[in-house]
Amino acid sequence: MKNEQFAAMLAEKGISLSPMQVEQFEVYYQTLVEWNQKMNLTAITEKDEVYLKHFYDSISAAFYFDFSKPIQLCDVGAGAGFPSIPLKIVFPSIEVTIVDSLNKRITFLNHLADTLKLDHVHFIHDRAETFGVNPNHREAYDVVTARAVARMSVLSELCLPLVKPGGFFIAMKASHASEELDTGKKAIALLGGIVEKTYTFTLPIEESERNLVVIKKIKQTPKKYPRKPGTPNKMPIE
Repeated sequence: MKNEQFAAMLAEKGISLSPMQVEQFEVYYQTLVEWNQKMNLTAITEKDEVYLKHFYDSISAAFYFDFSKPIQLCDVGAGAGFPSIPLKIVFPSIEVTIVDSLNKRITFLNHLADTLKLDHVHFIHDRAETFGVNPNHREAYDVVTARAVARMSVLSELCLPLVKPGGFFIAMKASHASEELDTGKKAIALLGGIVEKTYTFTLPIEESERNLVVIKKIKQTPKKYPRKPGTPNKMPIE
């Protein structure tokens, strides 16, 4: 996928990139591939695939949710910055906080933000479980995103405690989202959320299924959640 094709596909969805934004994505790609030789950031390194499966896929959240206004966004387990850094490039008014448990990835993200000249971005080395009980971050974000990190019952416990009442948790999933939602409904309700909308679409070119689950936070999360590191994964609320 050439840069022009990427920009044209986004334009079809009503998102127009400036020359500077097109350049930022090119630099993002080059930096990702360069650092991937030193550490495992992604198994996908072909340019066409990075642009489609990482950049376009990350931005697809904006086809269904409005990121154009200034919001405080927290991205849980973003790895190499997906989906929040592509969203930040397209919507510069977003303030982004990424929490990730691997310090090497935080080092990469700090370098990336400097290289791309991004402001109002914060990268924090922590487990989501301990981050979620930190009073500086608990229920502090308008939007919390997570992309294919864990099943919905686990993700909800990691993410919903960070969402302000009235805010949103957006889970980006590949296939099987409906089955995950069936088993995750109890956790979502217990943690203060309600499923507002699920969008199913196909990624262009390869035609693979994608799902966007938008969960609204309607009440505060009980103080006992999230539980200790590792517990949500070992003993999910189901």
